[in-house]
Amino acid sequence: MAEVRLEEVRKVYGNGHVAVHGATFSVDEGELVVLVGPSGCGKSTLLRMIAGLERITAGQLFLDGQRANDVPPRDRDVAMVFQHHALYPHMTVADNLAFGLKLRRYPKAEQRVRVRRAAEVLGLLDVLDRKPQQLSGGQQQRVALGRALVRKPRVFLLDEPLSNLDARLRVQMRTEIARLHRRLGATMLYVTHDQVEAMTLGRRLVVLRDGRIQQIDAPLALYHHPVNRFVAAFIGSPAMNFVEGRLVREGGGLCFREAGGPLAVPVPPGPPAGLVAYTDRAVVLGIRPEDLAVAGGPQRAGPTAEATLTLDVVEPLGNEVLVYARTPRQQLIARVPPQPLPAPGEPLHLALALDRLHFFDAETEEAIG
Repeated sequence: MAEVRLEEVRKVYGNGHVAVHGATFSVDEGELVVLVGPSGCGKSTLLRMIAGLERITAGQLFLDGQRANDVPPRDRDVAMVFQHHALYPHMTVADNLAFGLKLRRYPKAEQRVRVRRAAEVLGLLDVLDRKPQQLSGGQQQRVALGRALVRKPRVFLLDEPLSNLDARLRVQMRTEIARLHRRLGATMLYVTHDQVEAMTLGRRLVVLRDGRIQQIDAPLALYHHPVNRFVAAFIGSPAMNFVEGRLVREGGGLCFREAGGPLAVPVPPGPPAGLVAYTDRAVVLGIRPEDLAVAGGPQRAGPTAEATLTLDVVEPLGNEVLVYARTPRQQLIARVPPQPLPAPGEPLHLALALDRLHFFDAETEEAIG
């Protein structure tokens, strides 16, 4: 396995479009790092530059400490699994798995050994003689993974490999990829736009937006300490609630007041100096749906403040309920346990967890404090 390191890597296409702006990060040997962000943010382009399928415009790429910018793709010893698995329909599973080994002229005995070992790891022993059209979607994706696995590459690159599967298969394959990584101890870079997939798979996440890295951190660190409003909105499902307003002095402390609305939220005592500096300035309050509770219902520990909104929509999901409530200008989503609720259109009293508030600069959208 290998370490991967990028230093100020840029990609500019011939029409002047900058797909990646100075990406710098590293992947330790044996680590699984996830590149996550919306479509068009540059994550697949980064993966293709590491594989050698896209030329690096500027910056440096190192594989195991060796500069690899000009190393041909076939000599980088990386294996890439694409969104479309593109199996050869006229070949059996065994032949699909062995195809890359045949091109590299491996002895037939070694081909058979490697194919069988990969099939054992991926649960494909019973289907080695089948053609791709005789397989389920999950089995086809496992064959695509196996085709990379038999090569024993230094680095695995996975470009949204589960996006064409249904929801149930995605969960199953996600578990299998995590298990495969633990078993192999392989260096992996995984690209996805699905933040749930990213949070459950990656030891570290690289969050991208418009070709720029926004934050690199462990999943829970991104969740609890987003550096800006974009990361706060992208990580977590449902997304964080945002309310525009101002910080004002009231009763010897700070209070957030919604712009043009009735929502008022006191700031807990002892706010950081960075937040105090925003007194009488426009800010954006952020609070996650799971940090809202129905007043009088099950509560989490810690200080709370109550706000009265109007119940709009209720989505019961079995073990939890998503509650949509609104002020005249703002909608908030709360994730709460099943419990009696008012009828839509009636007042709803919500308790906000004051120790879980986030504040962002209204102009730069950077986190405050």
